[in-house]
Amino acid sequence: DLFKTQLRAILRASAAGNVKLMFPMISGLDELVGARALLEECKAQLRAEKVPFDDKLEVGIMIEVPSAVMIADALARQTKFFSLGTNDLIQYSLAVDRTNEKIAHLYEPTHPAIVRLIKLTADAAHHAGNWVGVCGEMAGDPVLVPLLLGLGVDELSVAPPTVPQIKFLIRRLKMSEARALAEFALGCESSAEILEACMKLAHGAAPEIFPEG
Repeated sequence: DLFKTQLRAILRASAAGNVKLMFPMISGLDELVGARALLEECKAQLRAEKVPFDDKLEVGIMIEVPSAVMIADALARQTKFFSLGTNDLIQYSLAVDRTNEKIAHLYEPTHPAIVRLIKLTADAAHHAGNWVGVCGEMAGDPVLVPLLLGLGVDELSVAPPTVPQIKFLIRRLKMSEARALAEFALGCESSAEILEACMKLAHGAAPEIFPEG
């Protein structure tokens, strides 16, 4: 009942502006199908009540668990976009709790497995004609932005204070260089080497946004 209340509220808000709906923590197709069925129920209720909403509202999902990446092709056929929740995806993929200081050093955004999971997700989305974004901390890290762009990410969701910095960097990047970085990372077996290559490209493109040292 609470979920339906939330869905109805989002649908009603869609009549007033550009609204998209995103289901979090989807781990399998059955969950997505069930959620979409509830969404259709809410749409039917609003139609019966003559309450306006955007019937073409884009529906997407968060990609936060490895199981979702592995069936991303099937999930893409049921959605219009993916948003990579890299914080949880890294944590669940590497079995590392980033809040635990004893093992936080094992939390590696440039781990080769994470790089490949992002690439698989982007490819599945694009194959279905969908777009893919990133809403985890990787999106706001200027060192990692070139890698994300090279892997095929279409949108970055960052904290408002970070927007000017990230836009400044993106304007000074060449997509050919970002794709070359991604190709290197996909073939590399070392997290440290991938990170070093990311830092080199980002610093070279926009040294102004990095503090000395």
